[in-house]
Amino acid sequence: MNLLLSTGFVLCWSSGFIGAKLGAGSASAVTILMWRFLPLAVVLAVLALVRRAAWRCLGRRAAARQVAIGVLSQSGYLLTVYHAIQLGVSSGTTALIDGVQPLVTGALAGPLLRQQVSRVQWLGLGLGTCGVVIVTLADASADTGAGAGAGVAWWAYLTPFLGMFSLVGATFLERRSLDRVDPLMALTVHCATSAVIFTALAISVGAARPPAELSFWVAIAWLVTLSTFGGYGLYWLILKRSGTTWVNTLMFLMAPVTAVWGSLMFGEPFGAQTAVGLSIGLAAVVVVHRGDTSSSTVRARSADGARRRTRLKVSRSE
Repeated sequence: MNLLLSTGFVLCWSSGFIGAKLGAGSASAVTILMWRFLPLAVVLAVLALVRRAAWRCLGRRAAARQVAIGVLSQSGYLLTVYHAIQLGVSSGTTALIDGVQPLVTGALAGPLLRQQVSRVQWLGLGLGTCGVVIVTLADASADTGAGAGAGVAWWAYLTPFLGMFSLVGATFLERRSLDRVDPLMALTVHCATSAVIFTALAISVGAARPPAELSFWVAIAWLVTLSTFGGYGLYWLILKRSGTTWVNTLMFLMAPVTAVWGSLMFGEPFGAQTAVGLSIGLAAVVVVHRGDTSSSTVRARSADGARRRTRLKVSRSE
């Protein structure tokens, strides 16, 4: 189950960068984000009204915290990602810059969350960072040529870093919370918050009217289905099941997966150097998983070992 959830999370989260690229040619970032969250918030609000008992359990303090998490993890993060892509930064490069997030979160997990990060996990985080750097250099070198990223201003590459820090802040805010919030209620608050913010932004700049192009609505359907329900939902589910370190290690895979995906769909560069970075990223995931010393993982491994010892004793007695 953990393998299936992790695989689905990587694919769905990576799809967000591809969806942003799909819609970038037909509308502005705030227009795409407004129409991504406005109908979604309405649907989720209706579902929340059906589950009134779960909604009433959400107190004011918990609701305020969920609003803050939504502002950081959706509004702040997505606006910077979409804006970077519209500035000309490729989807692969944007994902690669966001790949720095695990290192930042891993470095802060100890002092802020009092969560132990083993030496083996630090080794895995270091490997993942190396993989991200390798792929980033390959993509950046292609951008300086005649590729899709040629002529992009240097400061445009700083924009995704703002989104990365926004998502890091949301992760720590959620992990420090003691509130037990129903996942559907949390998603409803996050999406409603983003819908209000992006609708206000779109109206203020005169970009609320959606274009008539079919590609725009294809991108919206893509983003709602894969990125929001798939990527965003699985992010918080895996965060609760496996902890911060494992989630952020999986984030190392977003960069190479998006680079491959962008190459297949948009002709973005993908060469031998990118393939090496992908291999290192996969190795980092394995290393961090092996070095996971969290209580849930240790208990699971102890249980597996006990079962193996029991089977061995039974076979010997027979």
